[in-house]
Amino acid sequence: MASKLSINFLPNAVYRAEACIKLTLATAEKHGFPVERIIFELTEDERSSDLPHLKSIFTEYRKRGFITAIDDFGSGYASFEFLAQFQPDVIKLDMSLVRDIDTQRVKRVIANGLMSICQQLEIQVVGEGVETRGELEVLQDLGIELFQGYLFAKPEIAALPVANWDV
Repeated sequence: MASKLSINFLPNAVYRAEACIKLTLATAEKHGFPVERIIFELTEDERSSDLPHLKSIFTEYRKRGFITAIDDFGSGYASFEFLAQFQPDVIKLDMSLVRDIDTQRVKRVIANGLMSICQQLEIQVVGEGVETRGELEVLQDLGIELFQGYLFAKPEIAALPVANWDV
């Protein structure tokens, strides 16, 4: 599978999507990184006071060929309200729902319902913060195919390979 680059953004930090896109496109071109492998992720850290503006940002990103995502879905302000206003390509299921999902029935039920919604909306789900084999197995049983977390590797910038965009 080809690597992707995620760019997180706060909803109130983007005044004009075109300006962010222009800089991103120029940087991607300078480094030879394929635009179709760039993901713009909305973070949950702040509440957007202007949902129509946020929807226009997502629309502009998608129109330019970028992948869109909601990061840490299920925590902070990353809510069903966002999902109802605009449907991203990807949602990243917050680790608070993933942690101990193998031993907590309520979390499994919530994640299962969310998977059903995302399948109907054709949104891909990523399980974040997977730390145990049990958590991984439950997420796989729910139909989630993409994961990140300490079970796979701990963040280590020094261990990153030299740029090879075909990885």
